[in-house]
Amino acid sequence: MKQFTVPIIYRSPLIAAIKNKRKGLDKLKKDFSATLLDFGSIQIYLARHFGFCYGVENAIEIAFRTIEENVGKRIFLLSEMIHNPQVNADLLKKGVQFLQDTNGNQVIPFETLSKDDIVIIPAFGTTLAIEKKLTEIGISSHTYNTTCPFVEKVWNRSEQIAKNKYTVVLHGKPSHEETRATFSHTSAHTATIIVKNMEDAIALSKYITGDKNGDSFSAEFADKCSYNFDITKDLDRIGVVNQTTMLASDTQKISDFLKAVMLKKYSLDDSNIEERFADTRDTLCYATLDNQSAVYGLLDIEADLAIVVGGYNSSNTAHLVELCEAKLPTYFINDEEKIISKKSICHYYNKTEITTTDFLPKKNTLKILMTSGASCPDALIEGVINKLISFFDTSTTIEELIKNLKK
Repeated sequence: MKQFTVPIIYRSPLIAAIKNKRKGLDKLKKDFSATLLDFGSIQIYLARHFGFCYGVENAIEIAFRTIEENVGKRIFLLSEMIHNPQVNADLLKKGVQFLQDTNGNQVIPFETLSKDDIVIIPAFGTTLAIEKKLTEIGISSHTYNTTCPFVEKVWNRSEQIAKNKYTVVLHGKPSHEETRATFSHTSAHTATIIVKNMEDAIALSKYITGDKNGDSFSAEFADKCSYNFDITKDLDRIGVVNQTTMLASDTQKISDFLKAVMLKKYSLDDSNIEERFADTRDTLCYATLDNQSAVYGLLDIEADLAIVVGGYNSSNTAHLVELCEAKLPTYFINDEEKIISKKSICHYYNKTEITTTDFLPKKNTLKILMTSGASCPDALIEGVINKLISFFDTSTTIEELIKNLKK
C-alpha cells in the first residue's frame, strides 16, 4: 500500500514503533489482540488498529503539499478536510479558509471566489451541485481533490448496480458530509434513499411489503430520498451501501434484514436473490472494519476503563466509543489536555463536554484500554499516554519501551 508523507507534528516515535512491530508479526492483519504497554502501576492496552487511515493520510499529504506549492494564492477548503480539530486548526493557521461548515452551511460565498483561487475537496468528497458551481467559476474540483478512494469505491459500486436497475439504500447519517456527497452521486444514476439505522430500515421494509402506502412515506423519509422516488417501483430491486464511517456490523445487519424482506416477498432463495437484491459487501471500508474489529479484540481484556481519542464530530470515532461504552466506563477526549488531573477528566458525552471526577479507580495496577479514530494523529495518542503515566510511579519509560520494541 502507498506510503504517505504527513507532517512530523502528527507522528509519534512510540506509536510508530508499536505499529511497525505489530505489522512485522502480523503481515496479513489477522491478529486483533491488543498491545500491552506495561508501566507497572498502570497498564495501557492499545487496539491493534487505530489512528490515521489511508484516506486521511492521502488527504493530509495533498493539503499540506498544496499549501507549500502555492505560496501567495488564496487556498480554500470546501469544509473540514477531516474531523480532527488539531489538523483543521493547523490548516487555518497556514491561511487556509473554510467555505462551509460541517453541516453544509455557507461561511464564505462562492460568489467571492475567482478562477485563480484554489479549492481543496475534503476526504468526504462533495456533491455534484458544488462541483458544478466550482466549474462555472473556473475552478477545477479535480486538481486538489482529497476524496478518500474508499468513498469513491462506494460511488463506483453504486453506479454499477444502478446500471442493473437497482435502487440504492444508503446506510448513513443524513447530515454527514460523506452521506450528502454519496447521496448526490448515487441519485444521479438511480433512485436513492437514506436509512440512518435499523429503525429506518424496518420502516422502509413496510413500504417494500406493501404494509404501508405512499400517504405516510413522504413524512417518514422527507429529505432522505431522491427526487420523485416512487415506492410502487423503486423498491422492487435494491442494494445497500454505506457511509464508510458507520459501524460495519450495523450496515451488515441492515443489509441482512432487507435481504430477508426481499427473499420473503418474492419467494426467492440465495441462488436467485440477485434478481431483487444486489451484493454490495465489497463497499465496506477496510480501515473502518479493521478499527472496529480491533476494538472487539480490545474488549476481550478485563480492564477498569477505556479512553477513546478523536474529534467529537468524527463519526467513525463515535462508533468506537459506542462499542466501548457497552462494556465499561469510557471517556471520549480530543487531546491530552482534557485529562485535567489524576482525579478529573473533561470528556464528550451525550453531545456535550462534561467533567467527571475520580475517573481513575484506586488500584495497585490500573488497566486502561485505548484506541483512536481514523482521523486522529498518533502524536495525540502518545500525548495521552504520557499524561496518564505522569500520575504514577512507573517501572519503565516511553524511551525504554521504544528501545525494546525495536529489538
